[in-house]
Amino acid sequence: MKAVAFTEFGGPEVLRVLDLPEPHAGPGEVRVRVKAAGVQPYDAAVRAGWEPPGLELGWPRVPGNEFAGIVDEGELEAGTEVLGFTAVRAAAEYIVVPASDVTPKPPEMPWEVAGGFTAGAQTASIALEALKLRAGETLLVHAAAGSVGTAAVQLAKLKGAAVIGTASASNQDYVRSLGATPVVYGEGLKERVAPLGVDVVLDGAGGEAFDLSLELVKDRTRILTLVEHGRAAGLGVLVSKSGRSAARLAELAALYAKGDLRFHVRRAYPYTEAAAAHREIETGHGRGKIVLTFP
Repeated sequence: MKAVAFTEFGGPEVLRVLDLPEPHAGPGEVRVRVKAAGVQPYDAAVRAGWEPPGLELGWPRVPGNEFAGIVDEGELEAGTEVLGFTAVRAAAEYIVVPASDVTPKPPEMPWEVAGGFTAGAQTASIALEALKLRAGETLLVHAAAGSVGTAAVQLAKLKGAAVIGTASASNQDYVRSLGATPVVYGEGLKERVAPLGVDVVLDGAGGEAFDLSLELVKDRTRILTLVEHGRAAGLGVLVSKSGRSAARLAELAALYAKGDLRFHVRRAYPYTEAAAAHREIETGHGRGKIVLTFP
């Protein structure tokens, strides 16, 4: 099979399309013919040398931890369209995962959306759950135009919360369209945000945004960062925990199918252009998700 892989750590230039042996489903597993796979900073970290805890990775290594495609072997009926999650190996023509790590893809969800939906939507859902967000509270989302931010704004609104979203000047209208009050990054951010009143923070940007969060919210258990893991531990700030499940994913996919959860794909690259996709993901926080597509 064709797979996006690397045989040494480094920048996007180390990615290659390699021919690797096809995996096959065992007991309790499914094999999925991948149609689309998301690209995210997690994948860039794996490519650069980070190893997810608890995994023993051989060579060559295939990045990608979210995917959508068609079951062709295993516990589910062949031809079932699914979306799912994994730790690595999603950027390939075929992937084998436990049957419990996939859920049916709604017919209303395009392949490009389905391939990049899992990480952003589930991360947002898990974070808001950890923050114990309640109706009537005001949530500040840093990097509100990214895939996690996009989902978090909408999920918070569904909970009855008010939302403030920081984003670049070019993404202000987009953040407003999601239901948040948009605020531009940069100098004077505190003066723009503080008068609005903030109860809870989801930080997807780090740096200045994280520092501001500490000033705005005194109860550190109501701040969760997706970026500043090293600093969070000593400050009592929450970080995103594992909590992905097929049940959670199914609930989120159902919201998409009903039109209650929009999800924007910034760009879809053919898998042969994976290096370009990784370069774009490293340029900063853009609007929506980047995905790789497979025939």
